[in-house]
Formats: sequence, structure tokens, C-alpha cells
Amino acid sequence: MKQIFEDTSIAFRLKSDSELERAYFLFKLIANQPLVKIGTAVTNFALNAHLPVEGLIRATVFDHFCGGVNEKDCMSVIDNMYEAGVYSILDYSVEGKTVENQLDHALGKILKVLDFVKEKQAIPFAVFKPTAFARFGLLEKVNQKANLSEDEKAEWQRVVNRYDQVCKKAHQLDVSLLIDAEESWIQEAADTLAWEMMLKYNKEKPVVFNTAQMYRWDRLEFLNRLYQNAKEYGVKVGIKAVRGAYMEKENNRAEEHNYKSPICESKQATDINFDEGIVFMAERLDVFTIFAGTHNEESSYKLMQIMADKGIDNSDQSIWFGQLYGMSDNISYNLAANGYNAAKYLPYGPVRDVMPYLIRRAEENTSVAGQTSRELELLRKERNRRKM
Repeated sequence: MKQIFEDTSIAFRLKSDSELERAYFLFKLIANQPLVKIGTAVTNFALNAHLPVEGLIRATVFDHFCGGVNEKDCMSVIDNMYEAGVYSILDYSVEGKTVENQLDHALGKILKVLDFVKEKQAIPFAVFKPTAFARFGLLEKVNQKANLSEDEKAEWQRVVNRYDQVCKKAHQLDVSLLIDAEESWIQEAADTLAWEMMLKYNKEKPVVFNTAQMYRWDRLEFLNRLYQNAKEYGVKVGIKAVRGAYMEKENNRAEEHNYKSPICESKQATDINFDEGIVFMAERLDVFTIFAGTHNEESSYKLMQIMADKGIDNSDQSIWFGQLYGMSDNISYNLAANGYNAAKYLPYGPVRDVMPYLIRRAEENTSVAGQTSRELELLRKERNRRKM
């Protein structure tokens, strides 16, 4: 397989010299774990104390990892990326709300994004997180199959209605909808809801996509079960495969509550699990549509090789590659330049509300071995190429 991810002239073609410098500066900061912890604490304190720091955040980390504060704000970023062949997935990255009107507000945002998806070829998917539509504690209770009070039953019905409203609209508009993953102790409740929506709306094509976090050792079994059910009920299944986002939290909780961690025992085991999941789905494209959400170059090359071996066209709509905005540009833009379906998750929302997302990005980059150093290596290479 031709090694395409080294071409930094393609990877960073949209970045001005000053944006390249900002990216280099940010990843140098993120490479320093103690600094990330201090920076997180200081940022949280400043925001909670209502200090005027939003402008500084906006000019640095926010603008690197986010598209804007609202949909309109994101449009120039979306158009620029699309000119380079990279699609955008507008991600309203406000999560963990608990009040009903806030959950309804998130629903309104996703419904609005679905209209953008229908109108704008550059945006092929809408996306939401289960905790944008449901209170975490309620998901946890449903996951445990605990008895719900009458009020909680009514609250859960409102959650189901939000899911149904957004999936129904996606089906009517003939656009696709990604549902992100959550922590393992609420994921089964979210998986059940996603399956119920697939049963209703995925008869002809995969409108509803669920997410499989492949750092969980039980996800291959989950994919196999999905396949069997899909065959039985005549359903198409969209799956976004990712490695996973809550490793530390998952391991700590398992230790605290004295149960076996749901996370693979090593990075290598996770990599094997991810690749096996992709192979499993690629051999069953009669049912699955794959959205490979990965920043791992080896996994990307493996999927490209599978496509080549099976004679699947680079632009075949049954296989997508996805990365987060602000990261792994060498993968996204070089895939697009070679005719593959490549999309960037483009988070947006008010600076204050998006901070939990940004903090998670910084912490993940710090904890994933090699990710930040690879970003820095590529940025250095491009700076040298431009003789900066």
C-alpha cells in the first residue's frame, strides 16, 4: 500500500503560516502532561469565576479544535475543507446537561443541523451524543434495568421521543445520523435505543449509525450480535468504529466497584480489536456501512488495503474515514486527495459550553502514546518545507 500520510504539503495546505505556528505551539503545550493538568484547572477556575478569558480561549485552543460558536460561524471552515475534498460533520459539542429545556435545546440544534445536511453536500452526516438528549443519571438507571418512578418513566419517554423525532426527520430527509458513544455503564441503554431506531428507519439504507468503542473487549461480540439481528429483521446497520474516549475513567470505576474492566488490557489488544472489527464489517457490507473514526495510520492503511483487495472503489459510500478537526490532517487531507470519503468532526457551540469537550481532547492527546509527538513531527516537517 502506497504510503500517502507523509505529504505535509497536502495535509496543511489550508493552514496559513500563523495557523501552522499556533498548531505547533498548542501541541508542544499538550505534550507536557503536568502543564495540561495545570492549564485545565486554571481554565475551569477562570470560567467558573467569570473571568474574561473566553477571548483568549477562542483565539488559541478553541479555534484550533472547533469550527465556531454557531452553525453560521462554521460555514467558512466547512467550505474551505470541502474545496480540499474533506467533508464536515457539524457536532454541537454541548453535553452532560440535566435540565429538560437544555435537552430540548440540544434537540432543536440537531434538527437544524439535519436541514444543513440536506442542503449542503459538504456535510454528509449529523451527529449527537445520547447525553445531549438524556440525563446521565436516568441513562444509568435504565442501563441497570432498575425500577423507574412514574416521573422517571415520563422523563424516559421524552428521551425516546427526542431520539425518534431526530431519526424520523433524518429518514424523511434521506440523510445519515451518527450517534456517539458514552461510558460503558450507560452504553447498553443507548445501544438499545439506537437499535430501536434502526428497526424503524434503517430498512432500505443505514440512516441511523451507532458507535462501537473497540477498546472494549466485548465489542466484536456486539458487532456479531448486531449482524445476526440485522439479518433476521432485514435492517441495514451503520457503525462508527472508534478506539474509545473514556479509558482512564472506565478503568478507575472498574477498580472502585470491583468488577472486570471493560477495556482491553493493552494498547496492542485494542489495536487488534479495532482492526478485527473493521475486517468483520468489511466482509459483511450487505448489512454494514463503516465509518472508521481513527487517527491511527496503520488502521487506515489496513482498511485501504481491504478495499483494494476486494475491488471496492475509493469513493464507495459504504466506507468512510473520519478524524477530529484540528488533528491528523495528514490522514484526512491525503485520503481526500486520493479519492476516499474523508470527513472531519467539526465541534461547535458557545466557548464556555464546549470546554468539557476541549479539555477531553487535550487529556486524550496527552495520554495517547505517540499521537502528540506525531503531530509535532509533521508540523516541524511542514515548517521546514515552508522554511519558516
